[in-house]
Amino acid sequence: MLEATPLTEGWILRHGRDALPAVVPGCVHTDLLAAGVIPDPFLGRNEEDVAWVGRREWTYETELRVAPPGYEQTDLVFEGLDTAAEILLEGRLLGRVRNMHRSYRFDVTGLTGRLSVRFASAYAEADAVRERLGERPAAYAEPFQYVRKMACSFGWDWGPTLVTAGIWRPVRLEHWSTARIARVRPLVTVEDGTGVVELHVDVERSRVEAELAVEARVGGARARAEIDRTHGVVRLEVPDAAVWWPRGYGEQPLYDVELTLVNGDGPLDSWRRRIGFRTVELDTSADAHGTGFTLVVNGERLFARGVNWIPDDVFPSRITRERYRQRLRQAADAGVDLVRIWGGGIYESEDFYDACDELGLLVWQDFPFACAAYPEEQPLRGEVEAEARENVVRLMPHPSLVLWNGNNENLWGFRDWGWEERLGGDSWGEGYYLGVLPRVVAELDPTRPYTAGSPWSGSWDHHPNDPAHGTHHSWEVWNREDYADYRLSVPRFVAEFGWQAPPAYATLRRALPGEALAADSPGMLHHQKAEDGNGKLRRGLERHFAFPEGDFDRWHYLTQVNQARAVAAGIEHWRSHWPVCAGTIVWQLNDCWPVTSWAAIDGDGREKPLYHELRRLYADRLLTLRSWGGELVVAAVNQAAAGWSGPLVLRRMSVDGGVIGRASTGFTAGPRTVAEVRVPRELVPAGPKEFLVADAAGLRALHFPAPDRDIPYPRPEFEVTVAPGAVTVTARTLVRDLLLQADRLGPDVRADRGLVTLLPGERVTIGVRGWKTADAAAARAALYCVEPTE
Repeated sequence: MLEATPLTEGWILRHGRDALPAVVPGCVHTDLLAAGVIPDPFLGRNEEDVAWVGRREWTYETELRVAPPGYEQTDLVFEGLDTAAEILLEGRLLGRVRNMHRSYRFDVTGLTGRLSVRFASAYAEADAVRERLGERPAAYAEPFQYVRKMACSFGWDWGPTLVTAGIWRPVRLEHWSTARIARVRPLVTVEDGTGVVELHVDVERSRVEAELAVEARVGGARARAEIDRTHGVVRLEVPDAAVWWPRGYGEQPLYDVELTLVNGDGPLDSWRRRIGFRTVELDTSADAHGTGFTLVVNGERLFARGVNWIPDDVFPSRITRERYRQRLRQAADAGVDLVRIWGGGIYESEDFYDACDELGLLVWQDFPFACAAYPEEQPLRGEVEAEARENVVRLMPHPSLVLWNGNNENLWGFRDWGWEERLGGDSWGEGYYLGVLPRVVAELDPTRPYTAGSPWSGSWDHHPNDPAHGTHHSWEVWNREDYADYRLSVPRFVAEFGWQAPPAYATLRRALPGEALAADSPGMLHHQKAEDGNGKLRRGLERHFAFPEGDFDRWHYLTQVNQARAVAAGIEHWRSHWPVCAGTIVWQLNDCWPVTSWAAIDGDGREKPLYHELRRLYADRLLTLRSWGGELVVAAVNQAAAGWSGPLVLRRMSVDGGVIGRASTGFTAGPRTVAEVRVPRELVPAGPKEFLVADAAGLRALHFPAPDRDIPYPRPEFEVTVAPGAVTVTARTLVRDLLLQADRLGPDVRADRGLVTLLPGERVTIGVRGWKTADAAAARAALYCVEPTE
């Protein structure tokens, strides 16, 4: 039977003439950090002080010892090497590698001695490829498109430039005889209620003459098939299989599949995975509104409640199984049902997809191409196909994976960002997105749909980012417009949109030690990577609020309010237009370090107000008020399987707390539908002193017809009481967007809700975790709300 031995002990990292202890899996930066050679690059402006690390060559070394007796072959297996390296054993070259996104295997049968992995600088590798293939345009100056490496290692508009190197995924020795399982490609479908698993098995032999077979079992079903030289297919059927559903639509039953390679002498190797039985389609048919983009799982059409995912750490080897599970649990708890793995990152580890399988989170997987023209010649072309083939097969068992996507923004970039003229006919990636990748997916994984890019209208007949066709990225709003402009159109599927805000206060205090915090202080500006990011934050605020010059705490609070309101404006509008719009994917769920960004969860794992707002926006039932077609309407969005009906109470109110008009009516929203109720004209607010309140089944929607800076709010008055684990606020006036910044009570303190608006006489109790000494004065000091313009 094949025996695998992890090769994790005894590694060193050569640092000049010195040798430092090395952790494998890991990377150069984390080893240097552990040894005290470099400062923490996440703190202050230390990122600049460690830039030299990415431009050096580095060598990892360990001893390869004698293999256990009784095996015919021993392989050295690297699951991930970052990125360009030579592997040597006692000075003998085993091979050269140049791709972070794939694994490597070397025959070391009978060999022992000093194992060395010599990493070139990723910059040197990229420069050599660029010199050979020519210049290609990109959204950023760093040369990430010339090397098959996590692009955001080279920095992004939310990430630091920390160009890594190292053995970033596990390494092991595999000892085997006769034959081993080289690859298993599971095709999982549902046919008339029967779960079907078709396992396509490839083997590697050391003995050509041996008779081989595979035996498989799943859910009580068993089957056997012979291996014809190096390939075999075994099919299993599970009658009345329990179907896997995305969260909110049903349960997530998972089945263990076990396959064993055997010959006359017994078992030789085994393969075990968990699968889920489900079907998935992508409906891109044309209709009266353009070209749709709707995910269909088990025949159920979905409005996708999504978030974009970036690597959760700029050093991915630090992301543990527990950290993946925590972050994805946060997503699920916010009502998210789809996570898009963005194309400037990586194919994530099995731990990520395992958690998504269990939580019912659908996964949209980008191939790693983002925001650049990518050469299609060698050596890149062969690497691209090799990595695609490996990762498509690796990830196939996961029922959560529902869509392959060719790239992020490159088809759009070719058309709109001046690339076409600059390229002058040179290759730029189209052959990958419309040729290589769809061919690989069709051949290896025909059970899942493929789309060429995001955004993508489906063909060159339409602009790549045409909101009426396919997927759309909405960035004009953040870059140039007011977030109210989200309400001016109804794209078919909004795959990216978002608004920035700084991280939590405690995160900033940790990341910028000793700095007097200000919106434009040196550390704050360094941890703001977006072009004119602070300028856009300011302009976005000034459309709604008087800018709080010199008041960091108010700036911090108001920018977080603006982020939550901006995202709410988009999601409420687009969800209310289901099924024309079939999904929103917020940019972004998470951060890879402490930074001002579009994330809902900051780089220290703290939840911004946006996160709590997503819980409301992505709930099965949402109540919203919107203007459309010249009328103000209440939209009752029902994504639940059961119908939703009941009384609807409308109140036209003064900001001073008086009720000007009131009406009660009913509404009925069928399963997975949207019901609309027109607001009577006499209840439509007239001017900035009035607003509208809609209440139904414990849900509330508010409509203020003027920006906050023009509303004559009363000075907010409220009472605060505390008890173990709770802060209760009772409003005496209108209190808009009340927020308890719990981390100001202590860095480990968390609140269970974000922004809440209270009418006079209403109260809210905020759950608080990790607060050891409840104190009303401290709680009041940590409470913020919108205040009248002076």
